[in-house]
Amino acid sequence: MAGQDRGDLKTARLWRDAALRARKLRSNLRQLTLSVAGAERPEPAGAPRRLVLPADVGDIEVLNLGNNGLEEVPDGLGSALGSLRVLVLRRNRFVRLPPAVAELGRHLTELDVSHNRLAALGAEAVGALRELRKLNLSHNQLPALPAQLGALPHLEELDVSFNRLAHLPDSLAGLGRLRALDVDHNQLTAFPPQLLQLAALEELDVSSNRLRGLPDAIGRLRGLKILWLSAAELGALPDGFCELASLESLMLDNNGLQALPARFSRLQRLKMLNLSSNLLAEFPAALLPLAGLEELYLSRNRLTSVPPLISGLGRLLTLWLDNNRLRYLPDSIVELTGLEELALQGNQIAVLPDRFGQLSRVGLWKIKDNPLIQPPYEVCMKGIPYIAAYQQELAHSRPAVRPRLKLLLLGQKAAGKTALRRCLTEPGPEGGAGGAPAPSPAAAPASKGIEVTSWTADAPRGLRFVVYDLAGDESYEVIQPFFLSPGALNVLVVNLAAYEPRRFPAAVGSFLRRVGARVPRAVVCIVGTHADLCGERELEEKCLDIHRQIALQEQRDAQGLGRLARRVDEALARDPELRAASPHAAYCGVSDKNLRRRRAHFQYLLHHRLQILSPVLPVSCRDPRQLQRLRRKLLAVAEHREIFPNLHRVLPRSWQVLEELHFQPPQARRLWLSWWDSARLGLQAGLTEDRLQSALSYLHESGKLLYFEDSPALKEHVFHNLARLIDILNVFFQRDAALLLRKLLQGARGEGPGADRDDDDDRAPPAAAAQLHHYVEGFLRHGLLPAHVIRLLLKPHVEAQQDLQLLLGLLEKMGLCYCLNKPKGKPPNGPATAWYKFPSYVQNEVPHAEAWIHGTNLAGGPSFGAEQLQIEYSFPFTFPPGLFARYSVQINSHVVHRSDGKFQIFAYRGKVPVVVSYRPAKGVLQPDTLSIASHASLPNIWTAWQAITPLVEELNVLLQEWPGLHYTVHILCSKCLKRGSPNPHAFPGELLSQPRPEGVAEIICPKNGSERVNVALVYPPTPTVISPCSKKNVGEKHRHQ
Repeated sequence: MAGQDRGDLKTARLWRDAALRARKLRSNLRQLTLSVAGAERPEPAGAPRRLVLPADVGDIEVLNLGNNGLEEVPDGLGSALGSLRVLVLRRNRFVRLPPAVAELGRHLTELDVSHNRLAALGAEAVGALRELRKLNLSHNQLPALPAQLGALPHLEELDVSFNRLAHLPDSLAGLGRLRALDVDHNQLTAFPPQLLQLAALEELDVSSNRLRGLPDAIGRLRGLKILWLSAAELGALPDGFCELASLESLMLDNNGLQALPARFSRLQRLKMLNLSSNLLAEFPAALLPLAGLEELYLSRNRLTSVPPLISGLGRLLTLWLDNNRLRYLPDSIVELTGLEELALQGNQIAVLPDRFGQLSRVGLWKIKDNPLIQPPYEVCMKGIPYIAAYQQELAHSRPAVRPRLKLLLLGQKAAGKTALRRCLTEPGPEGGAGGAPAPSPAAAPASKGIEVTSWTADAPRGLRFVVYDLAGDESYEVIQPFFLSPGALNVLVVNLAAYEPRRFPAAVGSFLRRVGARVPRAVVCIVGTHADLCGERELEEKCLDIHRQIALQEQRDAQGLGRLARRVDEALARDPELRAASPHAAYCGVSDKNLRRRRAHFQYLLHHRLQILSPVLPVSCRDPRQLQRLRRKLLAVAEHREIFPNLHRVLPRSWQVLEELHFQPPQARRLWLSWWDSARLGLQAGLTEDRLQSALSYLHESGKLLYFEDSPALKEHVFHNLARLIDILNVFFQRDAALLLRKLLQGARGEGPGADRDDDDDRAPPAAAAQLHHYVEGFLRHGLLPAHVIRLLLKPHVEAQQDLQLLLGLLEKMGLCYCLNKPKGKPPNGPATAWYKFPSYVQNEVPHAEAWIHGTNLAGGPSFGAEQLQIEYSFPFTFPPGLFARYSVQINSHVVHRSDGKFQIFAYRGKVPVVVSYRPAKGVLQPDTLSIASHASLPNIWTAWQAITPLVEELNVLLQEWPGLHYTVHILCSKCLKRGSPNPHAFPGELLSQPRPEGVAEIICPKNGSERVNVALVYPPTPTVISPCSKKNVGEKHRHQ
């Protein structure tokens, strides 16, 4: 729906301009707005709302009574307002046109009765409005219009959209001055012939009616400039349509068009055309002569190619070709140098045309879900400037094809991942990889944490796997997601000897959901180890059970998403006003735009399920034949063009040489390189300084090294030694007290007078040993370490102080730790004054560990006696591992005086308290939740919004790293929270991105129908919070995706 949304917004500019013209004409009129919300004594709940006209209103020309819930107009309205020209009655509860309106007919030129409950219009009242020029009756319940409507000689604009009209009165043909008519979302079954007589018509919207066809005589409407025919069930356009020579904007999306008339090219004034969501199998040749076209939307069709003559559309600014069947683009597309928006996602494009980087003005760029090899996916996702740099570099040096695939070994602790990796990658007795038999399970060495191995699986073809053995210990969960990435082969390892059906969720199901949430459409191969310890029948039953339970879990998840998508469709089918007026309705108050976003997100999740390769492959590391079969399977999967279409990516030779130089002595031994060190290597590879950044950016995106070009603190350094960085991460996440203490003692011994001793004596003075033991205990319980102890812990990886500061900055960038007391200026006592917190290590349930550092005590927590704001995120399928710990780091720059617990954080934003809480799931039916709360008195509730808004936005940014994750956001009812309700009402989180409804002061809480919640407790002062499903939505982390 993204293409449709963009088209709607662009075309709406024309409507907006007309509204602005009317507003300018009205700006000099004397205006009055009355509101029930401002009354000194509001009416009792349930009583009809009334307004009283003030005295001396005879000279008022514009009266706005909208958004008041009125059922009757104020007494004396007709007689008191002798000069009234504009009357606004929108968003009330009128069931009939008030009789007082007829009394105003001699002067009234504009009347807005939209968003009411009108079921009929009084013929006499309508006939009295002889001077009316603009009439808005949209969003009512009108089954028919009175014939008297056609007797309004001055009527220029008529809006009857969102009603129940099955036909229009014949008298409508007499509206000779009508310029704009909107009848969309009604129940018309044919194009009304009366409209063909409206020679002055310039704007017409008949969308969302079941027209099924257009009359050939539609060409009579030669003055039409804007025509909306979206979702009108059109299968073809008549030849007479091509006579609409004045058309400038045309919406034909969501129909069944298979072709356009040959004479369509006569519409030479056309500037915007939306043909998305049709059945076009070929690019319509009739579009190519439309030289004035500026916006063209062809999303969600069946196009297989784009003609070279598209270059003739030289004024094109917007081109959407996403979700078609395109395999290539014509070289001539690069001649459309004025393009500002280009959407190509969801096609089958492998190679972009040469000189594609000429499209330098493209700001909105969508390319994901294509099998890109030239440029590689990682380059394309960075945007047009990076594509230009890649193509320029390719012109300078020879292309190089490097088939290399990332292989991830996932699974529980003791699943057999490390033994499997060694059997596959280490040379066997005959010198070939994959032949080394494994030791017995009891003697098999355990993993040292996360380990990386390079495995040349097919030397003749140059195919190489980079194998990541991800530790199964829970302490590594916070860093495992960093290694899950698109384009990798995920091998889920299951210990078949220990497997039982009841262990499926922990051994298999949770890993699948985690991978699917992080990498939609990821490829997963399931390998069962220790097959030699199972009987033949037992082995077959366990493999079949895993296969069966995977199918059941996928089916349940897909059915659940399908039900949620249908609920959104049902909400969209309802009238927005009725939906907003029904507190018990699903998505009450949510705009159609946000609902379409949510529907698109559900469709994305349903269409991007995991690619799980079956069957389960049982293997014993003692059986060379089974290992060889597994090896052949992995090779076949890797080389399958439909599974890994971008394996054979094309790189500039200089980029390949640059990568190799980074891993050659002497720089290979260093932990990091400066930008200038890399620049010198770039010169050796043939890269000048101005061409280096794009190469480093690609190597970063493809996981070869780390280069943070957007970080002021880190952009001058290149972290190329990933093996040493992983060793450092292993130090922090092994959670072994004895190992940590031994490392500290060795580091302390290296600092002392006997640092040059070459013995294995780890002994230290008792006082020093006791102090180090205290640090280890504080780290494992509270996640706290001072910088100087971290330096000891990381010896010999970190020697220089600069190495330590850079490394700590990198860990903060990754969201693994933060500095508790970072000095604003130069630290008076050196780096030892800085303490670092690793939130994943916090064990205490109640936040209190920082009290002895800060000299404060927040253990009691804030008192919530005032109105409470609470935003709750719910995760029904899976909670991203390590999310709470990383979020704890990300919010540190926004809060002060914080105190952390295992599942809760107390802090302040300025002087306003905030509480962040994580509640793990208890059972299958209760999801994981993460909430952000604050409180303030009602007059000062804006301060609470100001406190939690940046925290909500930080969480949304983190969640964009999980494009396949389903979660919901809600604003909890403040009244329910105050009562201590265990199940408070939850308002939809989409309201965070919507403006407060006009004139609405209170919202009904459906948990208690008589209780009303102040609108300020549900809507933020300004809609600044990212919509939960904007996902840069649907799974998009960056705008150019």
